[in-house]
Amino acid sequence: MKVVVLGAGISGHTAAAFLKKKLGKKHDVIVVSPSKYYQWVPSNIWVGVGRMKADQVRFDLNKVYKRWGIDFRQAKATAIHPEGDANSATGFVSIEYTSAEQKGTTDKVEYDYLVNATGPRLNFEGTEGLGPGKNTVSVCSYDHAAHAWEELEKKIELMKAGKKQKFLIGTGHPMATCQGAAFEYALNIAFELKRRKLSDMAEITWISNEYEVGDFGMGGAFVKRGGYITSTKVFTESVFAENNIKWIKRAGVHKVEPGLAHYETLDGQEKTSEFDFAMLIPGFSGQPIKAFDKKGDDITSTVFAPNGFMKVDADYNAKPYEEWSINDWPQTYQSPSYANMYATGIAFAPPHSISKPMKSPGGRAIFPAPPRTGMPSGVIGKIVAQNISEGIKSGKFEHKHTANMGRMGAACIVSAGYSMTKGLGATMTVSPVVPDWEKYPDWGRNIKSTVGEIGLAGHWIKLFLHYMFLHKAKGYPFWWLLPE
Repeated sequence: MKVVVLGAGISGHTAAAFLKKKLGKKHDVIVVSPSKYYQWVPSNIWVGVGRMKADQVRFDLNKVYKRWGIDFRQAKATAIHPEGDANSATGFVSIEYTSAEQKGTTDKVEYDYLVNATGPRLNFEGTEGLGPGKNTVSVCSYDHAAHAWEELEKKIELMKAGKKQKFLIGTGHPMATCQGAAFEYALNIAFELKRRKLSDMAEITWISNEYEVGDFGMGGAFVKRGGYITSTKVFTESVFAENNIKWIKRAGVHKVEPGLAHYETLDGQEKTSEFDFAMLIPGFSGQPIKAFDKKGDDITSTVFAPNGFMKVDADYNAKPYEEWSINDWPQTYQSPSYANMYATGIAFAPPHSISKPMKSPGGRAIFPAPPRTGMPSGVIGKIVAQNISEGIKSGKFEHKHTANMGRMGAACIVSAGYSMTKGLGATMTVSPVVPDWEKYPDWGRNIKSTVGEIGLAGHWIKLFLHYMFLHKAKGYPFWWLLPE
């Protein structure tokens, strides 16, 4: 049997690792990814403030996959043919190589089972003037983060010379997600400026599409902190206040010019925020992959949602916000159209947002899309690999392993400054990721398992996790025993 995994991020790499471990030499595992590197995305924040180099958060996939016996193709998927075509009865993926040696050449990779873990397309084009090479920087990838540090260094030098600078950090699209990454970056900039005694030369502003700060695309949460129950809104506002960070909420950035971010507020006002340095997270969409049936007819709309993410075993029927349920969310991540296809991590289409959808009077949607990053991505990649490998070996696809985000907890360590003696990290756990108001009518989540603390220990934990997860990703001894 051949199992093809598209993508080698947290979810795809995890799926490929467990597939090969469980299937062994009798079956083929093929990974297709446009980059030759694996990157530990959570540590890109530290690259963006000069505390780590790019090579400290990435490694060459070829070496690891060669050791594991995985066939690696450095290429991007352009089309999926689930039924094959006139010349083949086997499903296959059309690919275009991206390596320097084969760049631009095309090929096809046949499969018996397919895992789509392609992750998000960083849709900078969705906001005019947004992104590296234009008017803002990014920390969404290691190369973007390295560039962000280069630009940040220039601003630090200007502040040393006595010129005050305005920093704008947050979301650069009315429906962007990954507020957590932007939150970390804002806090790390504040920490680095304080360390250099430049805080009085900087004005840092947070701008977000969240209804309240601390929403993080999860509809916010109530957490136990120091024995008390508080909202992530209060938690986040207090952290901002302690770091002299101003905030703008309910803002949909729709255009960026040099030094100017134009946004519409949820109540319909058009406003502009000035900046000297801006890091704004783009909107996410699925990768531009087409799908065709055996006759060559385009079935992209059958396999993928309009946003480009792959449809799975979720309830995609439109329903009012009040009727949303954790049962809307997928459990096995299997395609409803083709039983031998799955989508993991950010590549699967969520049934709806987690935060309440809202629009301005003019009709612009301004609210966060649902996050599926980090721990949930790893867990989903693992259970898909378990189900496929067990099904291949037994001949029965029972899907014993499930990962509904309405029943899955997640832990996150938010960096608030890199230092072994003065660093800070906010440790937060939520359970479940998607609130279950029927089971937990008071808080939406299990308040005993939903906690938040901030301190030096949090930084040590995040730094430890950096090395632990790279150890796991590189397949070093007992990697499979480490949690997702």
